[in-house]
Amino acid sequence: MFFILSKTLDFLLMPLLWVLLLLCLAVFLKSPKWRRVSLLAALALLLLFSNPFLANEAWRAWELDATPISEVKHHDVAVILTGVTSYREDISDRIHTSKGADRFLHPLQLYWLGKIDKFLISGGSGQVLTVRVPEAEQIEKVLLMAGVPEEDIITEGNSRNTHENAVNTARVLARHPEWQHVLLVTSAFHMRRSAGCFRKAGVDADAFSTDFYASERRYTPDELIIPSAVAFSNWHLLIHEMAGYIIYKLLGYC
Repeated sequence: MFFILSKTLDFLLMPLLWVLLLLCLAVFLKSPKWRRVSLLAALALLLLFSNPFLANEAWRAWELDATPISEVKHHDVAVILTGVTSYREDISDRIHTSKGADRFLHPLQLYWLGKIDKFLISGGSGQVLTVRVPEAEQIEKVLLMAGVPEEDIITEGNSRNTHENAVNTARVLARHPEWQHVLLVTSAFHMRRSAGCFRKAGVDADAFSTDFYASERRYTPDELIIPSAVAFSNWHLLIHEMAGYIIYKLLGYC
């Protein structure tokens, strides 16, 4: 039930939906005053959420900073949270990834540098109505193709959200008391909630952020005043994550 409710909330938190609703009100309301208010509000939201500079400032404030690879100490296992692959039945002979593929590419780099010994990949399917191949298994295939021995990869494919990632990973780690030093790897925007959930689950892990949306500040016209469809789209992800963090806090998950 929580999984379905979270998907519903994700839909309701779309800035595009807010703009569309306001535009509908501007068309169908009888009062000229409120029609004008709705139209101006829709325009204000469009200008706000499409501004690249403001979007970047929001990302910079929310994302956790990167840890220089040179400063990463040796860890027994890297816990990789999924959410970066998709399965297509019509093109099932390959792994499909998104921008967040850094979640497994960066720890792969750490592995070949000798900074981690094992991979523990946590994540099932994010689909509500269909059964898909667990994401953990898909990422495992990529690591195997990259030359990582099968014995160095452990998968946990039952988790459907960050809370379950933490709880199920804690159970796996409990079976391996020899893994004393754990590295938690996920996207920078997702690290606040993830680190909190893992602490709540009793897992002492060092954070390693990847997949950054924030960038250095640039005071150029294209950043300051020219609207960006990408900035508008990315706000949905940020608002979703901030809302998820608040809800998890209220539920005691992190």
